Amino acid sequence: MSEGAALPRLASLAGGTAVSAVDAPAQAPWVSDVPAYQQLFLALDYGTKRTGVASGNRLTRSASPQASIKASGDAQVQAVLQRVKEWQPDALVVGVPFHPDGAAHDNTVRARRFAQTLRQRSRLTVYEVDERYSTTEALSLGAADADAASACIILEQFLRSLP
Repeated sequence: MSEGAALPRLASLAGGTAVSAVDAPAQAPWVSDVPAYQQLFLALDYGTKRTGVASGNRLTRSASPQASIKASGDAQVQAVLQRVKEWQPDALVVGVPFHPDGAAHDNTVRARRFAQTLRQRSRLTVYEVDERYSTTEALSLGAADADAASACIILEQFLRSLP
């Protein structure tokens, strides 16, 4: 299949459009490819200064907010790896932002780089999902920690998309 003919394969999450095979990095597995043995997930709502964190599982298809990580650069990655060590998830879910029309922007690139770094350093599967409007939804719900609430929204939508 040519790049121009690639069909969207990633479930639409957070009210956005699907990420096509053209848009997604080659290493990113598709939601439809999540193996049954992957039960526990950590979700990350990436930000340059703060990253929201949520944990959840496939059985209940629910997520719980965890303390957000207030760091950037390598300290941020180290903090995520510490959470991975504590929680021992089967896989990670990273929210990737897009403009309302589906176009990528600077934070899209940053979030994908972050996901790639986690793939390499944690050696876990990292699912990248469209996280448009998750922070807006978290704020509208009155979340005290909008980043952690956004990570919950991202993870619950991911979990609901699983077979």
